[in-house]
Amino acid sequence: MNQRFVEAFYWVATLKSMTRAAEKLFMTQSAISSRVSALEEELGILLIDRRDRQQFALTNAGMRFLNYAERLMTIHRQLRDELGTEDAGVHLLRVGAIESVLHTWLIPMLQHLRSVHPNLQLELTVEITPVLVEAVKRGTLDLVFAAQSISAPDIRTRPLPTMEMVFVGAKHLKRRAPYTLAEIVSSEMMTFQRGSQPHLALLEQLRGEGLEPPRLHTVSSIPAMVHLIESGFGIATLPIIAAQSLVRKHEIAILPCETALSPLPVQASYRYDPGSSALLSVIQDALKFIDAFGGNPKKVRAGTALAHKRNR
Repeated sequence: MNQRFVEAFYWVATLKSMTRAAEKLFMTQSAISSRVSALEEELGILLIDRRDRQQFALTNAGMRFLNYAERLMTIHRQLRDELGTEDAGVHLLRVGAIESVLHTWLIPMLQHLRSVHPNLQLELTVEITPVLVEAVKRGTLDLVFAAQSISAPDIRTRPLPTMEMVFVGAKHLKRRAPYTLAEIVSSEMMTFQRGSQPHLALLEQLRGEGLEPPRLHTVSSIPAMVHLIESGFGIATLPIIAAQSLVRKHEIAILPCETALSPLPVQASYRYDPGSSALLSVIQDALKFIDAFGGNPKKVRAGTALAHKRNR
């Protein structure tokens, strides 16, 4: 039985689409369809129910064979590992992250991965959580860091250290005594995209206190937000790890407040690939790095220095 045909069927069945499987395997849709058809011909059974073109469905035989397909891919991977025949070429990791992650521990993590996996090739996408969730479901991203958990039987999700959020304003607003929340909210405010977790959490917190800023602006880019803060446009909410780095380079300051902001949850989600131990190894190393450094700004900087040292 041709292993490539089995792999094609596995991803078509898992992603519930010929198109998505083709994107995942970097093939044309017609090539994927041909491989699945060849597998069906070899087995003498139909695996995909093609009667309804609008909705993907497996036949009963297809649902049973899917379990065998995963086991066959796992055995094939284990055989390659045992005999040392794992492909030593370039391994592609498609990573997606929200803006807050990009400006905290993502770059040190990528530097670390590059140092321990020299054959790694990266594709990085920075997007809002709903876009990242859809991308990992479609199979066009391998690993995503977002503010939302994904509940799907074929996707693995685990929580990461939450990010402490702080108020950031123009440098002249810095003072020793903490601001009250009402004082902060008397200014115009900025947070991330409308509908994002920081945006919704801030609205809920302010409404719970019976407060409302003159205007609440939503900005998708942290660099843009920083320039707006410097210009006196308003006070923003940012992850403290990002803020501590940015205040050293810009005319902005972390504003102490008597009321703490709700922390930003971060979830790592990825689709298990039974046919690739290399990809799983890279993902596991990424998560180990985050567990070690992700919740501590000083450790993140230490991790960056270590990665630079290894790359010399």
